[in-house]
Amino acid sequence: MKLIVNGSPLEVEASDLAGALAVLDYADAVVATAVNGAFVPAGARPLQTLHDGDRIEIVAPRQGG
Repeated sequence: MKLIVNGSPLEVEASDLAGALAVLDYADAVVATAVNGAFVPAGARPLQTLHDGDRIEIVAPRQGG
């Protein structure tokens, strides 16, 4: 399926957000996620189904001040 991940078009074989993160090597990473601009908490990622053309944002937390 064609997805836009952090602004880049990618072909990803996954039906849900958790699967997409695994395919993209983020399975064990501590990241924040959004699909089509809506925040998706970590516990809801397996329930977040994906559709062709969805926009996924993956953001790693930063430290500092």
